[in-house]
Amino acid sequence: QVQLVESGGGLVQAGGSLRLSCTASGRTFSSYVMGWFRQAPGKEREFVAAIIRSGSSTYNPDSVKGRFTISRDLAKNTMYLQMNSLKPEDTAVYYCALSLLLGVPVRINEYDYWGQGTEVTVSS
Repeated sequence: QVQLVESGGGLVQAGGSLRLSCTASGRTFSSYVMGWFRQAPGKEREFVAAIIRSGSSTYNPDSVKGRFTISRDLAKNTMYLQMNSLKPEDTAVYYCALSLLLGVPVRINEYDYWGQGTEVTVSS
C-alpha cells in the first residue's frame, strides 16, 4: 500500500517562497514517476511538475514559468517543490502523486496514488 504525505503549505505574501515536501511509504521514489498537481478554488486540478525515474524533471510552463523547482531525496524517499516568487494565483491545494506508468505522465488519470493535499495561500 502506498501512502503519500504532503507538508509545507501555509500562508505567504506575494513574492515569497515555500517548499513543499511529499514523503512516500510503500514504494521507492526512484522506481516511479512522482508529480505535483494543484487545484485552485473553483478550478480543475492541474499538472505542475513531475520528476521521472532518471531524475529529470518536467514542468507545466503555463503555471510554473521558471519559478518552481521539483527535486527528490532518494535516501529520505521524499520529493520537494520549491516555489519562489509566489503569486496570488498560485493559491491552491497542492497534491503529490505517484504514477506507475513509464514516460512522463502529466494527466490526472495517469497517476495511481495521491496524497491528501497541502494548502498554499498567497496574499497580495
